[in-house]
Amino acid sequence: MNIVWLGHGSFRIETQGQVLLIDPWLTGNPVLPEEQHDAALDGATHILLTHTHFDHVADVLPLAKHLKIPVVGQYDLMGFWSEAEGIETIGFNKGGTVDLKGVKVTMVPASHSSTFSTPDGLRTGGSEVGFMIAAEGKVLYVSGDTDIMADMDWMGDYYKPDIGILSAGGHFTMDMKATAYAANRYFNFKTVIPCHYKTFPILEQCAQALIDGLPGVDVIEPEVMKAITA
Repeated sequence: MNIVWLGHGSFRIETQGQVLLIDPWLTGNPVLPEEQHDAALDGATHILLTHTHFDHVADVLPLAKHLKIPVVGQYDLMGFWSEAEGIETIGFNKGGTVDLKGVKVTMVPASHSSTFSTPDGLRTGGSEVGFMIAAEGKVLYVSGDTDIMADMDWMGDYYKPDIGILSAGGHFTMDMKATAYAANRYFNFKTVIPCHYKTFPILEQCAQALIDGLPGVDVIEPEVMKAITA
């Protein structure tokens, strides 16, 4: 399994012959150079969406239409987009699992919000979620944007993820210290990859507090477009 950070909360997951784009934000992403956009998208098979804030959803519809690949996400929003935008979608809901050609993706709760701008003001785009991705004998937890939440207790116990991609930038999500607390209390990760940080000055710029808070866990500070093999 190769995990490639596209900056902020965006990732490219290469596993079992599939290439999953998670919250792909390219346009206006200050840490993903435009000349790397094609490489970031190369061979993509699915788009997974955790919620509809601009820094996660801005490129989803254009990419789905251009690449002609399905968007996988929360049922209500996927149903709307399928009819209104004419794109292929795979809609499901929290607790459900979809099989993406051998890669099993389960939707799990997150604690955040999910809105997007329209000419008539903000609208709700389904609900915020995370994903448990099972492939190659491993389970990868993609937290999406979230705070610490009690649901992490049963999620860690039931799914037993080996790898965590965790929002950790603070202000809009958990910060590094809170992420370390959640990982220690609720999970038994072998590898943790922080995200949703460094992008803007308002966010945390360094993962040292997370590293210090998780002795014995391989905390990897990702580099944009550099594959992490897990």
